[in-house]
Amino acid sequence: MTTAVVVGSGPNGLAAAIHLARQGVSVRVLEAKDTIGGGTRSSELTLPGLIHDDCSAFHPTGVASPFLQSLGLGDHGLRWLWPEIDLVHPLDSGSAGVLWRDIDRTTANMGEDGKAWQRMFGGLSRSFDELTDDVFRPIVHLPAHPVQLTKFGLNALAPAALTARRWKRPETRALFGGVAAHAFSSLHTPMSSSVGLMLTAAGHAYGWPVAQGGSRSITDAMASMLGTLGGTIETGVYVDSLDSLGTPDIVMLNVAPRAVLQMAGDRLPGRVARAYRRYQYGPAAFKVDFAVDGHVPWTNEHCRAAGTLHLGGTFEQIAEAEGQIGRGVMPESPTVLVGQQYLADPSRSAGGVNPIWSYAHVPHDYSGDATQAIINQIERFAPGFRDRIVGQHVRSVAQMEQHNPNYIGGDIGVGANTALQIAMRPRIGLDPYSTGIPGVYLCSSATAPGAGVHGMCGYNAARSALKNLES
Repeated sequence: MTTAVVVGSGPNGLAAAIHLARQGVSVRVLEAKDTIGGGTRSSELTLPGLIHDDCSAFHPTGVASPFLQSLGLGDHGLRWLWPEIDLVHPLDSGSAGVLWRDIDRTTANMGEDGKAWQRMFGGLSRSFDELTDDVFRPIVHLPAHPVQLTKFGLNALAPAALTARRWKRPETRALFGGVAAHAFSSLHTPMSSSVGLMLTAAGHAYGWPVAQGGSRSITDAMASMLGTLGGTIETGVYVDSLDSLGTPDIVMLNVAPRAVLQMAGDRLPGRVARAYRRYQYGPAAFKVDFAVDGHVPWTNEHCRAAGTLHLGGTFEQIAEAEGQIGRGVMPESPTVLVGQQYLADPSRSAGGVNPIWSYAHVPHDYSGDATQAIINQIERFAPGFRDRIVGQHVRSVAQMEQHNPNYIGGDIGVGANTALQIAMRPRIGLDPYSTGIPGVYLCSSATAPGAGVHGMCGYNAARSALKNLES
């Protein structure tokens, strides 16, 4: 029987393991931490009974993932839940940009910008499944839907600042800017529209749901399925060398390129080692979880029903803050993401106390404390928030990397979203998953199609491994 070892039990590692196991491969997953899940772990971080997501929280690409959809994870306990409103971006005026899954409801709330929003996202959301057939694969492939891919590609090439000019109202421009800022990169560079276009289109096609019981439910369900296929998972096993893995036919590495350099040593071909050393890591996330008595006192009523909120003010203010962190400067008012997952999933709360998830975009390897900057941003749009905090848990940039070693310098995307690394990561090549060592493949978010709880990096890498094994 063909054998495989997968290093890392995040969603990409488990996706690779499941695909291999479905093809009859004997799979063993090794996880360095005591709990599985990588970026999808959830914990009681503040008070007993309150469930907080340790990193990933909202899953537009997860629910849309062709691979995850194919698994039937509902049979293994996974249940997606949607808030009343998917996303809100408040402004200082008290108004807000609002995104519902229903694009018609969204555009009806946009006034004069509604038609332009519909032109940009109507077709993308209606053909989103066809789009993912191509966008969730390496850039070098024969397109399955060339017309849709070309339309998306032409818009994705543009800087987000240019795309935002399509809309006149500050609420609409800010709404797009907050989504585009998920790339943790300057909104004035080429291809900085790509992430905003994909996540917004996914929001209209599938919404921005949460997983019942916490993001950990996603990988718990995947682990359950892997078990039914005969795969095994071992926790508390740290791998620092490929030599320690024995002689499996396939090795899948759900790690950052820097870790591959350590594990492989001089076994890596020179060209690959050079590419991994040059691989760039991006700005960081500084995370604070709050236990709040009651609800956050948002000024804008739509915020009170939103699962996700983007805080940072106007498009111009967001763009300035994102530009600063890219230059290594900590903004006075950073972009802040806030999660109210409990609105869709009340099981995360305890009595009248609710868990609030948040993180700020900060410079790579930032050594300061952004706690007050996050509280200030929330207080800016929800006066009185401070008075409702009854517990909090801080995870600094250094602690983010300790929590998940793939987050080099606090980069939760496992790689900077430069134009080149959006198009081709972790290196230029026909097979981005191959390490150049026979049978050894990289399957983390450092590979195409990049960050997100969609499992497509692992699935694509496993397909590459099987194809090469047969040749």
